[in-house]
Amino acid sequence: MTTPSSGASNMLNVQALSVEFGKGEKRVRAVANVSLSIQAGQTVGLVGESGSGKSTLGRAVINLIPIKQGLVQFKGQSIQGLSVSDMRPLRRQMQMIFQDPSLNPRQRVGDMLNEVLETHGLHKGVLRTPRIHELFQLVGLNPEHASRFPHEFSGGQKQRLGIARALAAEPQFIVADEPLSALDMSIQAQIVNLLIELKSSLGLTILFISHDLDVVEYVCDHVVVMYLGHVMETAPTDVLFSKPLHPYTKALLAAAPIPDPGQPAPQVVLHGEPPSPMSPPSGCVFRTRCLHATEECSLQTPALTQMGAHHSVACIRLSEI
Repeated sequence: MTTPSSGASNMLNVQALSVEFGKGEKRVRAVANVSLSIQAGQTVGLVGESGSGKSTLGRAVINLIPIKQGLVQFKGQSIQGLSVSDMRPLRRQMQMIFQDPSLNPRQRVGDMLNEVLETHGLHKGVLRTPRIHELFQLVGLNPEHASRFPHEFSGGQKQRLGIARALAAEPQFIVADEPLSALDMSIQAQIVNLLIELKSSLGLTILFISHDLDVVEYVCDHVVVMYLGHVMETAPTDVLFSKPLHPYTKALLAAAPIPDPGQPAPQVVLHGEPPSPMSPPSGCVFRTRCLHATEECSLQTPALTQMGAHHSVACIRLSEI
């Protein structure tokens, strides 16, 4: 990951992005002043507890939901506020893999892919059927299954169909929103390996949203840690997992299962539940669960501070803990 202002190699730039839902006293700021950038060919992981704003941010950066303020640039072009028709040329290049593929139960899966190709005017005429078969093979499915309905597929096969649907538009950038959480462990491994293979063979850039830190460490080049809509820490994957700096990051890593039962668990405990996003704490939103919080933390909202090469942390007491 680079800073939002750096270079043409950035496929996605996000600056001071905020997303709000509701109005008046019921207004919720789901994403607050987030800035990040993703270089072409990178896989960036987005992690945090449920309700941290990960999925909202993922949808906002590809213009599936409106933003309250900020700037989103895809390959140098601002996309926030674009109409459906203006967005269509870019929609081909920006696709999403959902946690639940939500396949139409009344539509044959081959027709599902045909619909995407038809929408974007791809592989017309006699080229259409071979392309549909190619997409099936690309995600490890049998082309002969194109005439089947979704209920005839397993959970892992349905996720492969969801991936095929995203790839049908021939995108350059994909947001993968918890694509493994509904699958059992053996199927998760297959889908992870498939995504890695597709990234390599198709040159994809991926924003990978997940709560599974082991998978994030295996798949991603860089990691962004979110809490209650705010970015707490961002660093290259190897740095974040070996030398986490923010108390929240340390707690997340400590809570992850340890495969070796003989290895002692890190002594970092995360107490309580996240506050309601409808009434977030003043200052640092993590302070109500942080063992190092002081009164000053309630008065000052920490900005991301550069701590090393591409490593930034939002904590005003970092030098003291």
